Amino acid sequence: MRVLSGQPAAKRAQQIAARSARFDDVEPRVRPILVAVRQQGDKALRRYAEQWDGLKRGQSVEVPPAELKKAWKTAAAEFRSSLLQAAANIRRFCEWQKPKEWTRAEAGVSLGVQVRPIEAVGCYIPGGRYPLVSTLLMTAIPAQVAGVKHIRVVSPRPSPEVLAAAGMLGITEFYRVGGAQAIAALAYGTKSIARVDKIVGPGNLYVTAAKKLVSFDCAIDMLAGPTEVVIVSDEGTPEFIASDLVAQAEHDPEAVSIFITTKKKLAESVAASTAELASGNATAQESLKRQGVILVAGSRKQAIAWANLIAPEHITVSRQDVPLISNAGSIFVGDYSPQAAGDYASGPNHVLPTAGVARFRGGLSVYDFVKLITVQELSQAGLQKIAPAVECLADTEGLRAHAESIRLRVPRAVARRRHA
Repeated sequence: MRVLSGQPAAKRAQQIAARSARFDDVEPRVRPILVAVRQQGDKALRRYAEQWDGLKRGQSVEVPPAELKKAWKTAAAEFRSSLLQAAANIRRFCEWQKPKEWTRAEAGVSLGVQVRPIEAVGCYIPGGRYPLVSTLLMTAIPAQVAGVKHIRVVSPRPSPEVLAAAGMLGITEFYRVGGAQAIAALAYGTKSIARVDKIVGPGNLYVTAAKKLVSFDCAIDMLAGPTEVVIVSDEGTPEFIASDLVAQAEHDPEAVSIFITTKKKLAESVAASTAELASGNATAQESLKRQGVILVAGSRKQAIAWANLIAPEHITVSRQDVPLISNAGSIFVGDYSPQAAGDYASGPNHVLPTAGVARFRGGLSVYDFVKLITVQELSQAGLQKIAPAVECLADTEGLRAHAESIRLRVPRAVARRRHA
């Protein structure tokens, strides 16, 4: 990893902060897929799935619930135990997180909020090199806690482990398709896959571009890109810091790995430890070479400012710095809070904002699967209290029917206001 200080470090922090998800190159290739699935349904879905997702001719797109249950029952004991522990922690955190309904009444005006789950959601679970069972837990469990009725999971070439996780969670709608074609099926519906109201979960550039393009027809969680890690420390253990940098770097050659410190000696120690720990991990080595950097700040204030400017997906800081972090997907505190713990089993969600999106939203949560519906009930006396203000504002905007709807109910309001 390169070690930068002074103006080069400040410039690099600005460059990282200016990053954004780029879809220009793939959108022209994604659009025809979305159009084909929308117009041709299963015919196009199967064609693309057989071409790219390993779906065999004559094989059903849907994985039968019995197959999911069998995968869970035949999974290795250690894997089952680990999955149960992770799922329990995630579910507990989601229960704590679930929003509560409330009502407040004062002077003839009763106001409140009802919490209602989204009817149907689609969870995208990437295929690729590794079976991402944790992503299934992180997307399906908050939906279950929210009370979502229909949870439809799509995943290309699902591994036995992913099928087992679905079986453990009681998922009954699982489809062995992926890519832009799966996003289109979820957004628009086909004979095999009913449409959903919202799509969640990470994917490659094609999946993310597809989510962007369907977002006017179907809600999405966020446009998530390659993973990011920022660590801010002046006195941390070099091997611990390096291990987190390498752990996130092994996700993707485009992963962003950054260490920020005011101590040049610590920076050099972390650089050496990172090189040693990344040895033999080709993906991590490539990622660290392309996107890894160590920034030496002139002060603690500058270090924190750079971190907030970057707005990373994951950030590790000391306890004293937690109140100073305003832009991050998830905060990890101290030497013994490795980011991998959050990726799997501590409880908070690992589907987090990237590319600076943490400036305006947090990670996936139960809130993403519910609607907060406001409720208002006014008595005649309550309406009379605010009638003059409503009439005045409606008249100001030229919306006479709005004002008249008030006058019909509280006919004396205008006279009193004008007389006053």
